Amino acid sequence: QVQLVESGGGSVQAGGSLRLSCAASGYTYSSYCMGWFRQAPGKEREGVATIYTGDGSTYYADSVKGRFTISQDNAKNTLYLQMNSLKPSDTDMYYCTAADGGEGVNCFGYYGQGTQVTVSS
Repeated sequence: QVQLVESGGGSVQAGGSLRLSCAASGYTYSSYCMGWFRQAPGKEREGVATIYTGDGSTYYADSVKGRFTISQDNAKNTLYLQMNSLKPSDTDMYYCTAADGGEGVNCFGYYGQGTQVTVSS
């Protein structure tokens, strides 16, 4: 059974940093893509950052380019999202996802329970 468990969310002030982690189990870590998306209740999900495990290519939403960095530790089956220079507009529930197909920043498949990020001004 696939499990993706996110952690690392919290409340920070604008300009601060957080690092999200996603522990993957029961899943072939050599999946086509893994990434992060964010979604608030009643709103559409937004792909934030994605890494394609085959060639290591990364994609970011325009809104986070230059501030967020996605990375993975294959030995630990863990995906990370380093978020710097956080803005109130980054406030959202963040989900880790893994899929067998994707395009650009959009990699939507299995996902975890989410971790809340709240940025205050």
